[in-house]
Amino acid sequence: MREQGGRPSSGMCPRVLSDSGEQRLLALTVLLAPEEPKESTAFFRFQVQKSADPRETYEKALRFLQSEYYQDADEFTDRLLAVLPPDAPITDTLIEAGRCILEFSEGRHSFRIPCKVKAVKEGKANYEAAVWHNRIFNPTLPDGMQVLAFKPDWKSVETNF
Repeated sequence: MREQGGRPSSGMCPRVLSDSGEQRLLALTVLLAPEEPKESTAFFRFQVQKSADPRETYEKALRFLQSEYYQDADEFTDRLLAVLPPDAPITDTLIEAGRCILEFSEGRHSFRIPCKVKAVKEGKANYEAAVWHNRIFNPTLPDGMQVLAFKPDWKSVETNF
């Protein structure tokens, strides 16, 4: 969060592969899921709704994310969340398969993490957390976005394949 103005590096945006290794997406922005997202969701929602100036919203949220949000790993689950457009065909593909592989790569380090995939229903805490977090960075995000949760199978991770 402290580099590149808070934008995720390429290593934080995994390729999405089918279980057989076929590429489904070149890159997907994923978020860490907080154990208890209520407080941060309220903060993000307030910042987005408070100001008509997206730059001001972005700067205040970025200060929050850089200072305290990611400081304690125990405050996050091992689930990853992704927000996709309402009509993204990849969403149905991933939900129907129920599984995928997220391939993270940065420099000489690579990880293939098999994951279970499920849709997160609108109104659920993780849905709201993901959408409001994304609205900080994209204030024109439409209603009806789809949120997917990825649950890693840590025992099957491949590194530097």
